[in-house]
Amino acid sequence: MNPLLRALQALGGSSSIEEIYDKVVELERFPEQLLSQLHDPDKSNQTEIGYRLAWARSYLKKYGLLDNSARGIWSLNAKSKDLAKCDSQAVVQSVRTRWQKTVKKGKGSPAESDSVTRATPIQDPSDPSEEPPEGQEWKQKLHAILTQNLNPQAFERLVQRVLREAGFTQVEGTGRSGDGGIDGRGIARIHGLMSFHVLFQCKRYKGSVGAGDIRDFRGAMMGRADKGLFITTGTFTPAAVKEATRDAHHRLIYSTATTLPKS
Repeated sequence: MNPLLRALQALGGSSSIEEIYDKVVELERFPEQLLSQLHDPDKSNQTEIGYRLAWARSYLKKYGLLDNSARGIWSLNAKSKDLAKCDSQAVVQSVRTRWQKTVKKGKGSPAESDSVTRATPIQDPSDPSEEPPEGQEWKQKLHAILTQNLNPQAFERLVQRVLREAGFTQVEGTGRSGDGGIDGRGIARIHGLMSFHVLFQCKRYKGSVGAGDIRDFRGAMMGRADKGLFITTGTFTPAAVKEATRDAHHRLIYSTATTLPKS
């Protein structure tokens, strides 16, 4: 909870979930091994740190130290703006006590969500096995379909469909082995004014994509396209993100299969 509060203070008092995560990682200097650890690889690509931050946001909001908007922006309020440190155990005990009182009154569990437009009931906050309130149900269903029901070829066809829906033209799969990991190509058009030739690679992972995968992809696309798009059902290690965005002739776009592309 305190790393979360420090991150928000460093970010000026408000930020998106992704920016909070990145700032916490930066401030706490977590080792690569910890950052790559997934909470439950069979259900989602959420990291253990992301999982715990989700619970921290939920508890701090219930305790009255955080607010969040319909657009998913989290912010400090008057109580927490100048707060140097909170007693995390006191926060947990207070929230659990209030939950127990609510249940005893027969009102059921309170609703809570990272997105106030689609609140999801939180179960007993003393039970750490419960998923954090961030729309996990649909993400878990999607993750199961992508990693268990689709074969690699079907996943590549799905990626092609998604790219077409996103405005890419001339999208096609390479359909060839020994092509350096290149799974397809297309042309990305931006507002009808510019276009880029893009090569893409699809990885149906339950784990993390490392920096070596990114380097191999960049090497395979060198001199063949303007941009590269690396899509995975897993997640990216911080080293992979750094490698994708470092100063180079080709800066890569990286994206998990349940989020919009990030560059």
